[in-house]
Amino acid sequence: MRNRIPGFTMIELLVALAIIATLLTLAAPRYLGGITKAQDDVLRENLYSLRQAIDHYYADRGKYPKELADLVTDKYLRKIPVDPVTSSNVSWVVIPPDNPALGGVFDIKSSAPGKGLDGTYYQTW
Repeated sequence: MRNRIPGFTMIELLVALAIIATLLTLAAPRYLGGITKAQDDVLRENLYSLRQAIDHYYADRGKYPKELADLVTDKYLRKIPVDPVTSSNVSWVVIPPDNPALGGVFDIKSSAPGKGLDGTYYQTW
């Protein structure tokens, strides 16, 4: 009898790799979908926070802020939130009021390209 060196055969290794690959094909789409859902949720929350701060600013002062930075300097926000899709806090699209005498920031939108998981464009949120 020959002495065998303990270890795995090539067939055993291939079967183990096939099982791992199968599990990854099941888990990867759920993981990537979860990341997209999280980005959508954070974008909605950041838009809500910005719009609420703009409304509070208007309620307190009777006019809208001239720019987004005014919300931070006047302590309505600690900092301008980041758009999670564009990964930037300067990519927000500012919508001015109909009457320019009321200020410069009436509403805020995302400039992110593409659609959310609900099928609507980010720019329409």
